[in-house]
Amino acid sequence: MNKTAIILGATGLTGNSLLLQLLEDDRYSRIVLFSRKSTGIQHPKIHEYFIDLFQLSNYKSVFKADDVFCCIGTTKAKTPNKDTYKAIDYGIPVSAAELCKKNNIPTFIVISSMGSNEKSKLFYNRTKGLMEQKVLKFDIKKTHILQPSLIEGNRKEKRFGEWIFKQLSKAMPLLKVGPLKKYQPVSENKIAKAMVYLANAEHKEIRIDNLTIHEIANSYD
Repeated sequence: MNKTAIILGATGLTGNSLLLQLLEDDRYSRIVLFSRKSTGIQHPKIHEYFIDLFQLSNYKSVFKADDVFCCIGTTKAKTPNKDTYKAIDYGIPVSAAELCKKNNIPTFIVISSMGSNEKSKLFYNRTKGLMEQKVLKFDIKKTHILQPSLIEGNRKEKRFGEWIFKQLSKAMPLLKVGPLKKYQPVSENKIAKAMVYLANAEHKEIRIDNLTIHEIANSYD
């Protein structure tokens, strides 16, 4: 194959893992990155556009690919302002999906979250749910929405809530085998593996829950 991929969020934890995997994947000859800053990775496949992602809709002429991977996301700690938070977690993925529709890009894969629900009383879950709902309205030929639990990985910033969850998970074997298994943390590497698989395989499910992410990624190991 000679595919082109677009990654939004390649400087983040999961997006960076995805980028590294695509660089090793012979099916992809061109990887286009839209971000505010460089990943710092030099490779002949990489083509970077340094832009204001809030203005993504202005880049329709260069937003062209076979597969679009959206790994955009923030946290309450990093983005306490709710309007800015929504502009990131809802606005950017929706703008990307809209460009996919306008440019006839057949594949759009986006990371959401476990617990996403457009009717939730929790702002975070409601924002993710509304994003999913809007993305699906564009009716892109192949759309997959990943809903991971806690994402494990070596982040530059420390997240206290995630640290607490990790300590609890170490003390709870049921997260591995029991009814709570669906809540087990998932690494950024596994999420990236699942995204690449979904872009290149026939998979009926649109929403990919946490357990399915683990199952898809483990099939590679």
